Amino acid sequence: MTGVVVTDIERADAATAAALAEFGSATVHEAMGRVGYAGPRIRPIQQGTRIAGTAITVQVAPGDNLMVHAAIEQARAGDVIVVVPITDSAFGFIGDLMATQMQTRGVRAYVTSGGVRDTAELREMGFPVWTAHVSAQGTVKDTAGSVNLPVILDQVEVHPGDVVVADDDGVTIVPRQRAEQTLDAARARTAKETANRERYRAGEISMDVNNLRPVLEGLGVRFVTQEEHDRGGR
Repeated sequence: MTGVVVTDIERADAATAAALAEFGSATVHEAMGRVGYAGPRIRPIQQGTRIAGTAITVQVAPGDNLMVHAAIEQARAGDVIVVVPITDSAFGFIGDLMATQMQTRGVRAYVTSGGVRDTAELREMGFPVWTAHVSAQGTVKDTAGSVNLPVILDQVEVHPGDVVVADDDGVTIVPRQRAEQTLDAARARTAKETANRERYRAGEISMDVNNLRPVLEGLGVRFVTQEEHDRGGR
């Protein structure tokens, strides 16, 4: 559907969304059952930044950023603007001027399967961006799209108000209705990893900590000496 801007979306709880940033995209992806990852094409333009916020979703025409301007008006503090062109579009849909507006309104980050430009300025501003493309090519403002309707960000569906978790490993989307459950699961997973890390530091290995020997045995994997291997190969 085009030509629609939904103004009164329901967002995930702000505190829950912010808390998910602590765990990062990989842990949250695993905590949800290995779902929600947008895929390896959506990469950060900066390093060492970890965020989470609620999604403002935007569908745009290729090379046209009109609806991004409309989305900025709908954004509030703690949001992440998620922009998806209807076809792959390696244009610089935003640069430092639009990012300045977002940053002033408290937008936490910008995520897109399109492109961005002015990346040096964006890094200098400290405005986080995850994108499929970096491109100097600018856009026009001629074509209607949508704001706050569901979009497909590469490999994952994003609904307005969902939680966007992003860091150096990429972007994971948490459905709004699963935010609190996912936060609990991420905390439990992190506690388990912390305990395992201490066991590794004490000299144990993952083969034993994760009880992988029966798995290998069940798959028919054999442990042989080099001599046994060489004899079997003749």
